Amino acid sequence: MSAAYLFPGQGAQTPLFLHRLSEHPVVKQTLDEAAEALGTDVSTLDTAQALLSTKNVQLSVLVAGVAVARALSYEGMQVDAAAGLSVGAFAAAVACGALGFADALALVKIRGECMEHAYPKGYGMVAFAGLDERQVAAILERVGGADAQIYIANINAPTQVVVSGADPALDAAMKLARERGARRAERLAVNTPSHSPLLRTVSERLAAAMRTVEFHTPQALYVSNRRARVIRDAAGVREDLILNVENVVHWHDSVTVLYELGVRFFVEPPPGQVLTRLAQEAFPLARAIAAEDVPIRSIVQAAQRSM
Repeated sequence: MSAAYLFPGQGAQTPLFLHRLSEHPVVKQTLDEAAEALGTDVSTLDTAQALLSTKNVQLSVLVAGVAVARALSYEGMQVDAAAGLSVGAFAAAVACGALGFADALALVKIRGECMEHAYPKGYGMVAFAGLDERQVAAILERVGGADAQIYIANINAPTQVVVSGADPALDAAMKLARERGARRAERLAVNTPSHSPLLRTVSERLAAAMRTVEFHTPQALYVSNRRARVIRDAAGVREDLILNVENVVHWHDSVTVLYELGVRFFVEPPPGQVLTRLAQEAFPLARAIAAEDVPIRSIVQAAQRSM
Protein backbone atom coordinates (compact mmCIF):
# COMPACT_ATOMS: atom_id res chain seq x y z
CA MET A 1 0.00 0.00 0.00
CA SER A 2 1.28 3.48 -0.80
CA ALA A 3 0.35 7.15 -0.37
CA ALA A 4 -0.10 10.09 -2.73
CA TYR A 5 -0.74 13.81 -2.64
CA LEU A 6 -3.71 15.29 -4.49
CA PHE A 7 -3.04 19.00 -4.96
CA PRO A 8 -6.11 21.18 -5.58
CA GLY A 9 -6.44 23.86 -8.21
CA GLN A 10 -8.11 27.22 -8.53
CA GLY A 11 -11.66 27.26 -7.19
CA ALA A 12 -10.85 25.61 -3.85
CA GLN A 13 -9.68 28.87 -2.27
CA THR A 14 -11.54 30.78 0.45
CA PRO A 15 -10.62 34.16 1.97
CA LEU A 16 -7.67 34.02 4.40
CA PHE A 17 -6.98 30.32 3.83
CA LEU A 18 -3.22 30.94 4.03
CA HIS A 19 -3.78 32.43 7.48
CA ARG A 20 -5.40 29.19 8.61
CA LEU A 21 -2.46 26.98 7.68
CA SER A 22 -0.69 24.98 10.36
CA GLU A 23 1.74 26.96 12.51
CA HIS A 24 4.37 24.30 11.85
CA PRO A 25 7.83 25.90 11.46
CA VAL A 26 8.31 24.39 8.01
CA VAL A 27 5.08 26.02 6.86
CA LYS A 28 6.33 29.37 8.12
CA GLN A 29 9.71 28.80 6.46
CA THR A 30 7.99 28.06 3.13
CA LEU A 31 5.83 31.17 3.37
CA ASP A 32 8.96 33.24 4.03
CA GLU A 33 10.70 31.60 1.07
CA ALA A 34 7.76 32.40 -1.18
CA ALA A 35 7.70 36.01 0.02
CA GLU A 36 11.38 36.41 -0.78
CA ALA A 37 11.02 34.82 -4.23
CA LEU A 38 7.98 36.91 -5.15
CA GLY A 39 9.14 40.10 -3.49
CA THR A 40 5.81 40.49 -1.71
CA ASP A 41 4.15 39.57 1.58
CA VAL A 42 2.25 36.37 0.78
CA SER A 43 -0.18 37.07 3.61
CA THR A 44 -1.70 39.72 1.33
CA LEU A 45 -2.52 37.21 -1.42
CA ASP A 46 -5.55 35.58 0.20
CA THR A 47 -7.78 38.45 1.25
CA ALA A 48 -11.23 38.46 -0.31
CA GLN A 49 -10.23 41.35 -2.55
CA ALA A 50 -6.89 39.82 -3.53
CA LEU A 51 -8.55 36.52 -4.48
CA LEU A 52 -10.44 38.30 -7.24
CA SER A 53 -7.12 38.09 -9.08
CA THR A 54 -6.38 34.85 -10.93
CA LYS A 55 -2.67 35.39 -10.35
CA ASN A 56 -3.09 35.74 -6.58
CA VAL A 57 -5.34 32.69 -6.37
CA GLN A 58 -2.94 30.47 -8.27
CA LEU A 59 0.11 31.66 -6.33
CA SER A 60 -1.57 31.23 -2.95
CA VAL A 61 -2.83 27.74 -3.85
CA LEU A 62 0.71 26.74 -4.90
CA VAL A 63 2.25 28.16 -1.72
CA ALA A 64 -0.27 26.43 0.56
CA GLY A 65 0.16 23.06 -1.12
CA VAL A 66 3.96 23.09 -1.07
CA ALA A 67 4.10 24.40 2.51
CA VAL A 68 1.92 21.65 3.94
CA ALA A 69 3.53 18.90 1.84
CA ARG A 70 6.95 19.98 3.10
CA ALA A 71 5.76 20.00 6.71
CA LEU A 72 4.32 16.51 6.29
CA SER A 73 7.60 15.29 4.80
CA TYR A 74 9.55 16.84 7.68
CA GLU A 75 7.39 14.92 10.14
CA GLY A 76 8.01 11.62 8.35
CA MET A 77 5.28 11.41 5.73
CA GLN A 78 6.39 9.29 2.79
CA VAL A 79 4.50 9.51 -0.48
CA ASP A 80 5.10 7.55 -3.63
CA ALA A 81 3.20 9.76 -6.05
CA ALA A 82 1.51 13.10 -6.59
CA ALA A 83 -1.10 14.55 -8.90
CA GLY A 84 -2.44 18.07 -9.13
CA LEU A 85 -5.65 19.43 -10.57
CA SER A 86 -4.97 22.29 -12.99
CA VAL A 87 -2.47 24.68 -11.37
CA GLY A 88 -2.06 22.04 -8.65
CA ALA A 89 0.16 20.23 -11.15
CA PHE A 90 2.92 22.74 -10.34
CA ALA A 91 2.77 21.80 -6.65
CA ALA A 92 2.83 18.14 -7.67
CA ALA A 93 5.94 18.76 -9.77
CA VAL A 94 7.64 20.44 -6.79
CA ALA A 95 6.62 17.60 -4.44
CA CYS A 96 8.02 15.04 -6.88
CA GLY A 97 11.34 16.86 -7.13
CA ALA A 98 10.88 17.71 -10.81
CA LEU A 99 10.73 21.49 -10.35
CA GLY A 100 12.21 23.90 -7.84
CA PHE A 101 9.82 25.91 -5.67
CA ALA A 102 11.18 29.30 -6.73
CA ASP A 103 10.87 28.33 -10.40
CA ALA A 104 7.32 27.10 -9.82
CA LEU A 105 6.39 30.42 -8.23
CA ALA A 106 7.81 32.38 -11.17
CA LEU A 107 5.99 30.21 -13.70
CA VAL A 108 2.66 30.28 -11.90
CA LYS A 109 2.91 34.06 -11.62
CA ILE A 110 3.31 34.23 -15.41
CA ARG A 111 0.49 31.73 -15.90
CA GLY A 112 -1.93 33.67 -13.71
CA GLU A 113 -1.02 37.06 -15.19
CA CYS A 114 -1.43 35.79 -18.75
CA MET A 115 -4.82 34.25 -17.95
CA GLU A 116 -5.99 37.50 -16.35
CA HIS A 117 -4.84 39.65 -19.24
CA ALA A 118 -6.27 37.34 -21.90
CA TYR A 119 -9.73 37.20 -20.32
CA PRO A 120 -10.24 39.96 -17.74
CA LYS A 121 -14.02 39.54 -17.76
CA GLY A 122 -16.90 37.80 -19.49
CA TYR A 123 -15.66 34.23 -19.04
CA GLY A 124 -15.59 31.53 -16.39
CA MET A 125 -16.36 27.94 -15.46
CA VAL A 126 -19.46 26.00 -14.44
CA ALA A 127 -19.66 22.66 -12.61
CA PHE A 128 -22.40 20.14 -13.44
CA ALA A 129 -23.27 17.25 -11.13
CA GLY A 130 -25.57 14.40 -12.08
CA LEU A 131 -24.75 14.39 -15.79
CA ASP A 132 -22.04 12.38 -17.53
CA GLU A 133 -19.58 13.56 -20.17
CA ARG A 134 -21.80 12.48 -23.07
CA GLN A 135 -24.80 14.33 -21.68
CA VAL A 136 -22.79 17.48 -21.05
CA ALA A 137 -21.29 17.31 -24.54
CA ALA A 138 -24.82 17.17 -25.98
CA ILE A 139 -25.77 20.28 -24.00
CA LEU A 140 -22.71 22.16 -25.25
CA GLU A 141 -23.52 21.17 -28.83
CA ARG A 142 -27.04 22.49 -28.38
CA VAL A 143 -25.68 25.77 -27.00
CA GLY A 144 -23.32 26.16 -29.93
CA GLY A 145 -20.08 24.49 -28.92
CA ALA A 146 -16.85 26.10 -30.06
CA ASP A 147 -18.77 28.70 -32.07
CA ALA A 148 -20.36 29.85 -28.80
CA GLN A 149 -17.00 29.55 -27.00
CA ILE A 150 -17.92 26.77 -24.56
CA TYR A 151 -15.91 23.61 -23.91
CA ILE A 152 -15.64 20.64 -21.57
CA ALA A 153 -12.79 21.50 -19.19
CA ASN A 154 -12.68 18.95 -16.36
CA ILE A 155 -13.99 15.42 -15.90
CA ASN A 156 -13.72 15.18 -12.13
CA ALA A 157 -15.95 12.14 -11.68
CA PRO A 158 -18.19 10.02 -13.93
CA THR A 159 -21.08 12.40 -13.25
CA GLN A 160 -19.23 15.59 -12.33
CA VAL A 161 -18.12 17.61 -15.34
CA VAL A 162 -16.86 21.20 -15.50
CA VAL A 163 -17.14 23.41 -18.57
CA SER A 164 -15.36 26.64 -19.54
CA GLY A 165 -16.39 29.45 -21.77
CA ALA A 166 -18.07 32.78 -22.37
CA ASP A 167 -20.74 33.95 -19.93
CA PRO A 168 -23.74 33.83 -22.33
CA ALA A 169 -22.94 30.25 -23.34
CA LEU A 170 -22.38 29.22 -19.71
CA ASP A 171 -25.74 30.70 -18.69
CA ALA A 172 -27.51 28.87 -21.51
CA ALA A 173 -25.78 25.59 -20.62
CA MET A 174 -26.77 25.91 -16.97
CA LYS A 175 -30.41 26.40 -17.93
CA LEU A 176 -30.38 23.37 -20.24
CA ALA A 177 -28.56 21.22 -17.67
CA ARG A 178 -31.19 21.93 -15.03
CA GLU A 179 -33.94 21.11 -17.51
CA ARG A 180 -32.22 17.80 -18.25
CA GLY A 181 -31.96 16.73 -14.62
CA ALA A 182 -28.62 17.98 -13.35
CA ARG A 183 -28.43 17.83 -9.55
CA ARG A 184 -26.19 20.90 -9.58
CA ALA A 185 -25.18 23.53 -12.11
CA GLU A 186 -23.24 26.40 -10.60
CA ARG A 187 -20.49 28.87 -11.35
CA LEU A 188 -17.06 28.25 -9.88
CA ALA A 189 -14.80 30.89 -8.34
CA VAL A 190 -12.76 31.04 -11.54
CA ASN A 191 -12.82 34.06 -13.86
CA THR A 192 -11.13 32.52 -16.92
CA PRO A 193 -12.04 29.80 -19.45
CA SER A 194 -9.44 27.37 -18.11
CA HIS A 195 -8.63 24.09 -19.85
CA SER A 196 -9.93 25.13 -23.22
CA PRO A 197 -8.38 26.11 -26.56
CA LEU A 198 -9.07 29.74 -25.63
CA LEU A 199 -5.94 29.62 -23.47
CA ARG A 200 -3.51 28.45 -26.15
CA THR A 201 -1.65 31.75 -25.97
CA VAL A 202 -1.00 31.13 -22.27
CA SER A 203 0.61 27.78 -23.13
CA GLU A 204 2.80 29.53 -25.68
CA ARG A 205 3.91 32.11 -23.10
CA LEU A 206 4.70 29.36 -20.58
CA ALA A 207 6.71 27.46 -23.17
CA ALA A 208 8.84 30.53 -23.78
CA ALA A 209 9.34 31.09 -20.04
CA MET A 210 10.33 27.48 -19.44
CA ARG A 211 13.20 27.50 -21.92
CA THR A 212 15.54 28.70 -19.15
CA VAL A 213 14.00 26.66 -16.31
CA GLU A 214 15.73 23.48 -15.19
CA PHE A 215 13.54 20.42 -14.75
CA HIS A 216 14.60 17.15 -13.12
CA THR A 217 13.62 13.50 -13.32
CA PRO A 218 10.75 13.01 -10.86
CA GLN A 219 11.81 11.20 -7.70
CA ALA A 220 8.22 10.14 -7.02
CA LEU A 221 5.54 9.25 -9.56
CA TYR A 222 4.11 12.33 -11.26
CA VAL A 223 0.64 11.71 -12.69
CA SER A 224 -0.48 14.07 -15.43
CA ASN A 225 -4.00 15.42 -15.06
CA ARG A 226 -4.01 16.06 -18.81
CA ARG A 227 -3.06 12.56 -19.95
CA ALA A 228 -3.97 10.53 -16.84
CA ARG A 229 -0.62 8.79 -17.15
CA VAL A 230 2.58 8.59 -15.11
CA ILE A 231 5.29 10.88 -16.48
CA ARG A 232 8.78 9.69 -15.61
CA ASP A 233 11.08 12.20 -17.30
CA ALA A 234 11.90 15.88 -16.90
CA ALA A 235 10.94 16.82 -20.45
CA GLY A 236 7.57 15.17 -20.04
CA VAL A 237 6.81 17.14 -16.87
CA ARG A 238 7.80 20.36 -18.62
CA GLU A 239 5.47 19.63 -21.54
CA ASP A 240 2.64 18.71 -19.18
CA LEU A 241 2.88 21.98 -17.26
CA ILE A 242 2.92 23.93 -20.51
CA LEU A 243 -0.11 22.25 -22.04
CA ASN A 244 -2.42 21.55 -19.12
CA VAL A 245 -3.91 25.06 -19.15
CA GLU A 246 -5.43 24.53 -22.63
CA ASN A 247 -6.37 20.84 -22.32
CA VAL A 248 -9.14 18.91 -20.58
CA VAL A 249 -8.39 17.76 -17.02
CA HIS A 250 -9.05 14.02 -16.76
CA TRP A 251 -9.03 14.06 -12.98
CA HIS A 252 -11.07 10.92 -12.31
CA ASP A 253 -8.86 8.92 -14.63
CA SER A 254 -5.74 10.34 -12.96
CA VAL A 255 -6.85 9.23 -9.49
CA THR A 256 -7.85 5.86 -10.95
CA VAL A 257 -4.28 5.46 -12.22
CA LEU A 258 -2.96 6.14 -8.70
CA TYR A 259 -5.36 3.59 -7.23
CA GLU A 260 -4.38 0.99 -9.80
CA LEU A 261 -0.73 1.60 -8.86
CA GLY A 262 -1.55 0.64 -5.28
CA VAL A 263 -2.24 3.99 -3.63
CA ARG A 264 -4.69 3.55 -0.77
CA PHE A 265 -3.90 6.68 1.25
CA PHE A 266 -4.56 10.10 -0.27
CA VAL A 267 -3.73 13.46 1.27
CA GLU A 268 -5.18 16.67 -0.12
CA PRO A 269 -3.04 19.67 0.88
CA PRO A 270 -4.94 22.94 1.38
CA PRO A 271 -7.10 24.55 0.30
CA GLY A 272 -10.34 22.61 0.23
CA GLN A 273 -11.79 19.15 0.54
CA VAL A 274 -13.19 18.50 -2.94
CA LEU A 275 -10.46 16.10 -4.07
CA THR A 276 -10.71 14.18 -0.79
CA ARG A 277 -14.42 13.68 -1.31
CA LEU A 278 -14.03 12.65 -4.93
CA ALA A 279 -11.34 10.09 -4.08
CA GLN A 280 -13.34 8.63 -1.22
CA GLU A 281 -16.49 8.35 -3.33
CA ALA A 282 -14.64 6.72 -6.21
CA PHE A 283 -12.59 4.32 -4.06
CA PRO A 284 -14.31 3.47 -0.75
CA LEU A 285 -11.51 1.05 0.23
CA ALA A 286 -8.97 3.88 0.21
CA ARG A 287 -8.59 6.57 2.84
CA ALA A 288 -8.47 10.24 1.92
CA ILE A 289 -7.67 13.11 4.29
CA ALA A 290 -8.04 16.83 3.71
CA ALA A 291 -5.02 18.37 5.38
CA GLU A 292 -6.77 21.64 6.20
CA ASP A 293 -8.94 19.76 8.73
CA VAL A 294 -6.31 17.61 10.45
CA PRO A 295 -3.08 18.42 12.36
CA ILE A 296 0.15 17.62 10.51
CA ARG A 297 1.33 14.97 12.98
CA SER A 298 -2.09 13.29 13.00
CA ILE A 299 -1.95 12.87 9.22
CA VAL A 300 1.51 11.32 9.42
CA GLN A 301 0.39 8.94 12.17
CA ALA A 302 -2.68 7.93 10.16
CA ALA A 303 -0.50 7.27 7.12
CA GLN A 304 1.92 5.15 9.14
CA ARG A 305 -0.94 3.08 10.57
CA SER A 306 -2.29 2.54 7.07
CA MET A 307 0.95 1.33 5.52
